[in-house]
Amino acid sequence: MSRIYLPWNASKARLRDAEHARRNRAEIVRELSWGRISRRDLFKWGLLTGAGMLAPIGGLNPFVASVKGQALGPTGAPPSPRFGCDKFTQPMVRFDVMARNPVSCLSPLPMAEANQTQHAVDPRLGGGTGPIEGRPPGAVWAHQRFSEFAPKVAIEMTQAPATTNYVYNPGVASNYNCGIDPRHGLPLRFHTDWPTQNPTSVWTFNGTIPPKLVQGRYGEPLLFRHHNGLSPDVTQNGGFGRHTISTHEHNGHHGAENDGFTGAFFFPNQYYDYHWPVVLAGHFTYQQSAFDAMMACTPNDRGTTDPVPGDWRETMSTHWFHDHMFSFTAQNVYKGNAAMFNIYSGLDRGNEAVADGVNLRLPSGTAKGWGNLEYDVNLMLADKAFDQDGQLFFDLFQFDGFVGDTMTVNLVENPYFEVERRKYRFRILNASVSRFFKIALANASGQPQLIQQIANDGNLLPTPVYLGALDEMGIAERYDIVIDFSAYQQGDRLHLVNLADHSNVGALTGTRPMRLLTLSEALSGTSPDPCVGRFLEFRVGALPAEPDQSVVPFQLIPNPDLSGIPVSRERTFVFGRDGIQTGTSPNTAFVGPWGIATDGGQSFDADYGRVSAAPKFGSREIWHLVNDGGGWDHPIHIHFEEGQVLARDGSAANVPTWERGRKDVYRLRPHGSITITMQFRDWGGMFMEHCHNTMHEDNAMLLRWEINGGGEPFLKPLPTPVPTPQGVKFEDPYDLPTAR
Repeated sequence: MSRIYLPWNASKARLRDAEHARRNRAEIVRELSWGRISRRDLFKWGLLTGAGMLAPIGGLNPFVASVKGQALGPTGAPPSPRFGCDKFTQPMVRFDVMARNPVSCLSPLPMAEANQTQHAVDPRLGGGTGPIEGRPPGAVWAHQRFSEFAPKVAIEMTQAPATTNYVYNPGVASNYNCGIDPRHGLPLRFHTDWPTQNPTSVWTFNGTIPPKLVQGRYGEPLLFRHHNGLSPDVTQNGGFGRHTISTHEHNGHHGAENDGFTGAFFFPNQYYDYHWPVVLAGHFTYQQSAFDAMMACTPNDRGTTDPVPGDWRETMSTHWFHDHMFSFTAQNVYKGNAAMFNIYSGLDRGNEAVADGVNLRLPSGTAKGWGNLEYDVNLMLADKAFDQDGQLFFDLFQFDGFVGDTMTVNLVENPYFEVERRKYRFRILNASVSRFFKIALANASGQPQLIQQIANDGNLLPTPVYLGALDEMGIAERYDIVIDFSAYQQGDRLHLVNLADHSNVGALTGTRPMRLLTLSEALSGTSPDPCVGRFLEFRVGALPAEPDQSVVPFQLIPNPDLSGIPVSRERTFVFGRDGIQTGTSPNTAFVGPWGIATDGGQSFDADYGRVSAAPKFGSREIWHLVNDGGGWDHPIHIHFEEGQVLARDGSAANVPTWERGRKDVYRLRPHGSITITMQFRDWGGMFMEHCHNTMHEDNAMLLRWEINGGGEPFLKPLPTPVPTPQGVKFEDPYDLPTAR
């Protein structure tokens, strides 16, 4: 087993060989991202083994000795430069809150069907003319119930190359944001003393940092217009990332046309209108009691609430949205295509002072009727790597996974955050490519401190859970926690600490953590994994100017009662290696080392023209998700609606307390299985199921499933989109025999 990244004190000769190998790997990533070679070519040329790993070739593979320096041992990967900066020497910037505008501000106005107005297509994209909107055209891809859920708020953003942020809006005064003055420009740097990122190195929403935050509320449909402002020249990407994008609102409960389907991508100089109705599941069918009608509500602008249909036990709170471009999700999300979405309700109102018997009064603030952020803080965790010039770099060890050696929070490296002596809510997102986290809270002497976990995957738990350390956190999982700083003194410092060690995994880099450390082990500094240990420092300040009115009640949101809903079918999905590809479409079928087997059948590589499951509209099913072994872990995400975990490894007793709420990402654990139940209602169309280790997803661990029968046009499988700059074409899908 060998080190992922070389230590800072490695010999000059070893560092030189590592940099040479890194540059060679960068050429492979670049050519793949430009579309000039394919993964099939890498297999054919002997650069990849049948298992999808880099061949053991000196001067290429970081775990193999160089040709000239056999005595040096495995090359390793060159460490990211630190430019003389220590940890916790810069403030954490809070999310950039997006303006909520009237829909009338959009030009052209949104339409139920995709806007097919023609414009000139850049010659670098083939020339001619094409539609201004990249959404597939016609009635089958029209926004479902668009007039019934007419958008009330418009959010408009552009995917763009890195630039300076001159319009930063943290949504709070500077004293709640480490004294940062938003009037000063924020260059796109991961540390204030590091180089500014080149426009080709980072592509974020609006091209700026910090990450963006959308605030929405139930009963208020949103129209998110996403412009593609990237270069029409596919080679202007800094060596990784693809300039076509598809935006997935992760676990949005809405129609497939707004899901960010992996094959519904759009091109530079186009936009895509995503319609997010923001409704409770069961909106059309759930029969509310008088108590339900009181609890199912949303905050209005008068300081009270309005009723909404649906099951209040399905209330969601912390979402995120990100790119889902077929076979390029890992690169595009790593490059900056990730943001968060806070959803507010009568229960989770974002105003801790309102005591009306419905509002849970979680830490937030009091200045506004809803959506206060003073004490409600979004945290996006992601590991990164940098080349010797300090530019963001995407490396290729193998298709098992990619892990970086630099820890970031809200796209800044190892920051500090100033807090008052009171309770705070932190909405934590793992936005890494392949890295898992396990988070603990340590005081200045390294002793563990209790954390209250209140939500899992954006869904408030039935009851809070007190933990000395959170469970492992897979990619795309969200854990909402509460930390009470009132017990500490002004001047105290505490730290969030990562206990999940990805080092010494050799050829299994990125498949899973190899060890879960104790807090003392993680703080000892002996782990070869640079992202183990302290990564966010809390600096405790004075008491708040106003008393803390927040509470964490014993009961949060109970699970929906499914006892009266019959199970119409059970399905089994097995996730592992050695998939085969039977699809023949060059547009939708993909070859990779990973695959998914359905209901006892052969394991297949991804083909988003193949329908692997077709649950009936209005039904409930039980799905068994199985890891076929091999020592890896898979965080499995099922789009559309969250589920409830019924069993782990065949037993309900194996389900820990923090997994007994609703979830949308299910960590299988090595050699493990998980049994869940889901309902299929309200909306129709095609959705996805995949591993959210996005290197696994991009290398064929993805399938398409479709809701079978929801009224026209969903009585048969939707045609599969094949986007081009000149317009979207379609192919006929096909079913697995067990799908229906």
